[in-house]
Amino acid sequence: MASKVDTFLKGSLAAAALLAGAGVGYYYGVFLPGQAARQEARVLAEQEARQKQQDAQTKAQEREQAEQSRRQEAAQQEYQDCLNFAELSYKQRWTASCRAQHDADVAALADCADNLFATEDGCRAKVPVRPERDCALPGQTAQSYSDAREQRKAECLARFQSNQPGVQPPAQSPAQSIPPSGANGYGAPAGQPTTF
Repeated sequence: MASKVDTFLKGSLAAAALLAGAGVGYYYGVFLPGQAARQEARVLAEQEARQKQQDAQTKAQEREQAEQSRRQEAAQQEYQDCLNFAELSYKQRWTASCRAQHDADVAALADCADNLFATEDGCRAKVPVRPERDCALPGQTAQSYSDAREQRKAECLARFQSNQPGVQPPAQSPAQSIPPSGANGYGAPAGQPTTF
């Protein structure tokens, strides 16, 4: 019986050693590599998620910058259009006044020519016909047109600055920013007719 117990004990020890070896082998051969692979997959997934988040933030920033740039360009274009309208309105008012003076001069010349005692040369000397465009206007009229233009330009600037705080307006073209020379700043001595 002792030999049976001894054999059983040896078999039990061998089985225990096999089980322990199998456990150690499973731990080092299967469990640890699997755990490392899972951890590596988790780290890769976290890195990928961070990368996607960074890409999304970068794209959002790029879209925001593009939108801001588009808004600034639109505001600058609106400002330039406003300045151009102020200048065009000024020139149209000036031209309309020149045309009115010209038409009045032509009518006065026709009235003079209808006089039986007047000669054509005498009428031309007595009633000079001012040009229809680019004429001289009385200083007060020229001043009021110029003041209205400057007021419109100031309104354009105020609107631009209220829409784009901290952004400087685009530079005006030289033709718009250089005032005419003269004693009153409008091309002629004060009280004299002015051309634009």
